[in-house]
Parts: sequence; C-alpha cells; structure tokens
Amino acid sequence: MPYLDHRDTRLYYEVHGNGPPVVLLHGVGGNHASWFYQVAAWRAEFMVVLIDARGFGKSTDAELAGRSEFTNDLLVVLDELGLKCVSIVAQSMGAGTGIDFAYRYPERVNALLFADSLVGIALPGPLASQMGEVQATTNSLSQPQRVLGATHLARAPAMTELYLKIAGFNRYTVRTLGGSQPSYTPQQIAATGVRVGFVVGEEDVLFPAKIVSDVCECFAGAELIILQGAGHSAYFETPDAFNSRVGAWLRKGMRT
Repeated sequence: MPYLDHRDTRLYYEVHGNGPPVVLLHGVGGNHASWFYQVAAWRAEFMVVLIDARGFGKSTDAELAGRSEFTNDLLVVLDELGLKCVSIVAQSMGAGTGIDFAYRYPERVNALLFADSLVGIALPGPLASQMGEVQATTNSLSQPQRVLGATHLARAPAMTELYLKIAGFNRYTVRTLGGSQPSYTPQQIAATGVRVGFVVGEEDVLFPAKIVSDVCECFAGAELIILQGAGHSAYFETPDAFNSRVGAWLRKGMRT
C-alpha cells in the first residue's frame, strides 16, 4: 500500500496515470476518495497525485499536529515520489497547504489553482470584513448546506449521502481540526512567480463567487472560472464542467 512514515505519522497517498504531475489537495470534508471523478478524467493525460492530509482518510496524526504539519507532509511525499515540480489543485482547506508550499518552495510549483477557497490568503480589509460576515451567516448551516449547492442538494440526494459518507472516514471535522498555517497577502503570493487561478461554484455559500472574483483581481493575469449549478464542492457537484475547464487551465504553460 502507498504509505509513507513521517516521524510517527503514517501518510497515505496514491498515484494514477502518467504525464505532468498534478497534486490534488482535499478540503476538510474530503480525502483521497473524494477525487474519483478527477482520477477517471485526468489519469490518461496527467500523473494525478492524491494525498490524505494527516488525520484524514487513511493518514494518521500521531503528533496531533493537524494543519501545522500539512506542508511538511506534502514535501516529504513529493520527495518520496521524486517530483521536483508539480501543479496543485487545492480545494477549500487544501488551499492553505498549497499557498504555504508555493511560498516556501516556489521553484517546485508550476501552477496553483484555488478551488472554492480563499484559505491561506490574507485578504485586504474590506474583503476580510465581507468574509467575516459570510462566516457569521453560514456558521449555523448544516454540513450539506455548507459544502454543497442548492442545485445539487435538490438534484442528487444519493450523491449527497456519498459525500457525507466519504467525509465520515476522517478523524477531524471543521470544528475539531487543530494546528495552524500562515496566511499570505496577494502581493506575497504573486512575488513567488507561481501561476495562480481560481475556480468557484456559483452557489458556494462559504466562499461566494463575488468575493472570490474580487480577490482574483488582486492577481495580475489570474483566470477565474465560475461553474454554474455548483456550490462549495464544484469538483464533486459538476465534475464534467470542472474537469474540462480546470483541465484546460492546467494545460496552459504546463511544464514537466
């Protein structure tokens, strides 16, 4: 089995296909299994690398470090695989790791796509205030209402149940995950020279498309992809559109 011991923690990862490497970093409601649509669509073209963050899926967290060790864990897995430069698709919580890794090791990141997330970005004052209001109004929502859009909830109750079952294999939830990661200003992220982009579901209540659009404008040349009929988990809710448009974004300027 593809496990790697890092100190006392055992990290689980999978590699699918060949080609330019693309690392998929899941959110707090996900793990490696969440990316089944992307594996099937992309493995013929890319090397798709899935990593369970410590305490999620099949990875343990012996040190109870939580997100404080996420970036170091990513580094040791990529070193184990001999991957010197990768593209990263970082969903929700995963964006914090993607940004921190890109800031610390910019030469190892070809491109970084934020998927339904502004995690790890130190927002300018007005945008930070708007996000504070969003967090206050969404805190009381049920988990399905937070992570899936209204269209998906109405259309696909069985897939909603699957989403929740996959999350059930995680040790941590959004309320129990500990540790910390730094945040970086748009200027600091841009200074790395890493190509960045944003994809967001039109119905995302946690990171509304309008705010994501405003943040995207802080990055010169960054592309914004808005997916109709999707909420916070666009990769799961509208996989065909996500795979097509994100796949096209990944191909631009891809280097091995």
